[in-house]
Amino acid sequence: MDFSLTDQQILLRDTIRQFMEMEMRPILREYEREKRFPSAQLRQLGDMGCCGMLIPEEWGGADMDTISYALMLEEVARVCASTAVALSVTNSVVAIPLWKHGNDAQREKYLRRLARGEILGAFCLTEPQAGSDAANLQLRAVKRDGAYYLTGTKSWVTNGGVSGMYLVFARTSDEPSARGVTAFLVEPEFAGFRVSRYEDKMGLHLSRTAELAFDDCRVPEENRLGGEGQGLKIALEALDGGRVGIAAQALGLAQGALETSVRYAKQRKAFGKNISEFQGIQWMLADMQTEIEAARVLVHQAAWMRDQGVSRPGPVASRAKLYASEMANRVAYRAVQVHGSSGYSRETDVERYYRDARVLTIYEGTSEMQRTVIARDLLQHGGDS
Repeated sequence: MDFSLTDQQILLRDTIRQFMEMEMRPILREYEREKRFPSAQLRQLGDMGCCGMLIPEEWGGADMDTISYALMLEEVARVCASTAVALSVTNSVVAIPLWKHGNDAQREKYLRRLARGEILGAFCLTEPQAGSDAANLQLRAVKRDGAYYLTGTKSWVTNGGVSGMYLVFARTSDEPSARGVTAFLVEPEFAGFRVSRYEDKMGLHLSRTAELAFDDCRVPEENRLGGEGQGLKIALEALDGGRVGIAAQALGLAQGALETSVRYAKQRKAFGKNISEFQGIQWMLADMQTEIEAARVLVHQAAWMRDQGVSRPGPVASRAKLYASEMANRVAYRAVQVHGSSGYSRETDVERYYRDARVLTIYEGTSEMQRTVIARDLLQHGGDS
């Protein structure tokens, strides 16, 4: 198997790395303290093609492969995981479903602006009582007078309050499970739409996460994405791709934590020598690098297999997301340990990496749900790829 990157992929990786080091890292600590959303930086990344990487050029996208997309997210998350998740959501679970399931009028109205980074997207599936149990949606959509009227609440919406378009899933009938869910494209200016509150989170302080209220929100019929009853299928298909993005985000965060730890270990002295000379520190660094490289193989395999159009991409993406997200938490833990008491200070990057890593095993499918997907596929297909 050939794991080498193409010249184009290397150029992309290096370009994004340079941007994040020059434009993002110097202001990151200030933004973190103020919980400021990096609007200007995201617009610049959008100008570089990072908001529509998997979208064809005819709709304003960069038309790149999924490995290139994973490399972009890894380099962004290596410096700032909050910025990476804003890009991941816009790309994986908003732009891709719109491209695949939207009509030309919808693509013309929304997809070009998403792909160019003129607006961000938000994916609205989770509700207060419906997280992993995605079929248990309570937000209702009632059709009348050529429009749908949405009533209910969406929670934990990434990019909430800063998005130009919301992909919202609502129940359009009382049919059980998936058959009664439909997808809608909602603009923040629609009557009856409002941000009810912002979450005060442990980590990802530069990322906006909101609860949304729909009070008889009027959505034109032409803003239905796909047919009635197809919503949950669209959502779950999008999440399969989104998990590759979250796995790449985890990979980048872990890489950043490792690099920071190596620099610190080579500078910090104890008992008359650099702590990098102690076996205990060396073993922690060795374990960190080994796990990162193992995760990188899983992430790149999942990205490559998506591009090959494999018949069952879900379990492959779940394996990458499960391992990479749990690996990032282990690596962030060791990074704080290498730094000792300094790692517990808000003045160090590893403290932020530690907080930001925790959500990776929760959003876009918990580790427990990933294990369920993997096990069901294993039991049904006997481990065949």
